[in-house]
Amino acid sequence: MFYPEELIEEVRMKNDIVDVISGYVRLTKKGNNHWGLCPFHNEKSPSFAVSGNKQMYHCFGCGVSGNVYTFVMGYENYTFPEAVKMLAGRAGVNLPEVEYTEEMRRKENKRARLLEVNKEAAKFFYYQLRSKHGEIGHQYLEKRQLTEETMKKFGLGYAGKNGAYLVQYLRQKGFEDELIKEAGLASFSETRGLVSQFWNRVMFPIQDVNHRVIGFGGRVMGDGEPKYLNSPETPIFDKRRNLYGLNFARTARSGNIIICEGYMDVIAMHQAGFTQAVASLGTAFTSEQASLLHRYTENVLLAYDSDGAGVKAALRSIGILREAGLSAKVINMHPFKDPDEFMKHLGREAFQERIDQAENSFFFEIRVLEREYDLKDPESKTSFYREIAGKLCAFSEEVERENYLQAVADKYLIGFDKLRGLVNSYAAKTGLARPIERPRSGVQQKNAPQENGKKSQRLLLTWLTDEPQVYGKIKRYISPGDFTEDLYQKVAVRLFADMEKGNYNPAGIISMFTDEEEQREAASLFHTSLPKLETRQEQEKAFRDIVLSVKRNSYEYYTSKLGTDVNALKQVIEGKKALEELARTHISLD
Repeated sequence: MFYPEELIEEVRMKNDIVDVISGYVRLTKKGNNHWGLCPFHNEKSPSFAVSGNKQMYHCFGCGVSGNVYTFVMGYENYTFPEAVKMLAGRAGVNLPEVEYTEEMRRKENKRARLLEVNKEAAKFFYYQLRSKHGEIGHQYLEKRQLTEETMKKFGLGYAGKNGAYLVQYLRQKGFEDELIKEAGLASFSETRGLVSQFWNRVMFPIQDVNHRVIGFGGRVMGDGEPKYLNSPETPIFDKRRNLYGLNFARTARSGNIIICEGYMDVIAMHQAGFTQAVASLGTAFTSEQASLLHRYTENVLLAYDSDGAGVKAALRSIGILREAGLSAKVINMHPFKDPDEFMKHLGREAFQERIDQAENSFFFEIRVLEREYDLKDPESKTSFYREIAGKLCAFSEEVERENYLQAVADKYLIGFDKLRGLVNSYAAKTGLARPIERPRSGVQQKNAPQENGKKSQRLLLTWLTDEPQVYGKIKRYISPGDFTEDLYQKVAVRLFADMEKGNYNPAGIISMFTDEEEQREAASLFHTSLPKLETRQEQEKAFRDIVLSVKRNSYEYYTSKLGTDVNALKQVIEGKKALEELARTHISLD
């Protein structure tokens, strides 16, 4: 949903950032800022600063920063429109209604009704578990060592011994048979009519990331088959695009998400305090689920069963996670089968140790692969090394490939140059990767001038917002066009225009961007670490050097574009003049 900039700014201004963040983080006023423990990384000493003046936050520990929108997006894992909607509701601002076509309205109404019937079914199962009819289910869960608090948190329930009871209940609540069928809660039988397939089962409501019940999983009591039965695919339940427990895991703030195989594994993990655990929904892990996880984390830990099937599932998931750009590690469950069993025998502290010792996914793959070869046999050993070379070719980034080359060479006592030669040979034959080209010096150099130019631009933007009075001293020399990074230039255009009016607002500038990554980058421009200098004279020299660096970088940038950019000549002429003037000018910060 697109919202006008004026409305976005109105919502932001009516949500004081100190008030909003105080609802999530305990803040203490010190000086001009409020301080607390950063909610985005683990820390013992407060390094998270919230500025009421700037309406921004910044963590001096992990470097995150932004305005009230980016905070809500980061903490709640909301998209930008979701954050706007949430904050608008908090401030009592009415957002424009979406203009629906008749078809859109019909689909939206159907979705709403499907969510309603699932919610009512979850209530039915919940109360059945806590009634006399649900004693068998309750005893089963108690035997699995689940507390009442945990059962309540996950909304666990029980489906009675007659599949007709749920249908009768839902009919009484006003839901028509067709809707009950479409929700996957029942099917029609010629002998019994409309009955639910869920009976004599402990029920696990499956929720989306917004805590709405979209389906169910049921574990049979006794020896019936199938052992676990899930809701079929429906307009609101896509097994490939949802994960059990993600509604809780997305706000765990653990820095990672743990993937398990089953519902009970997830619940046992959460009960032990590992609230970042999730599980796929009766299917193998999918690329859609990996993309979903990427919204919430960069790091994934696999806690699959330790048997052969679990190892195969882990290997398959590693490839999917890597393709999605996620870092993966594997938790060793041995000697136990799964996280639930592990937790019952060894407990939380032992599992935390296993998390800390989790194996790099690439080395897990190599270790499993090693089992297929006899390393005492030269031919088999050579084949094993060729397999490793093929896997190393999968790393497209040169630096990453080099790092793994070195690590594998060290681990298996292979000469580094020999292994690299094998990788290059394999790559050339298969076309999987371009052989690594190393500079003659053996040292990979960064593009220092370009990086220094970007850093100077960041420093200048931060300095201007920290000491806005200096804008008048430099505006004759520096214009938004001198910021050669596209995003930096957009920020500078707005900042300079606002400063001309005397009412600059960094928090409002961030809201110009709807992409989350762009918002983070824009926010960082106002929190670059400025040089710590004691005297005003040293500060003035540093500031002048930064201005000179920005102008010089701009001059060189537009000089390189002469002949291809019609505006470059004007920028070069003005830049040369400004550089000459700056060379003999003292810029006072007072």
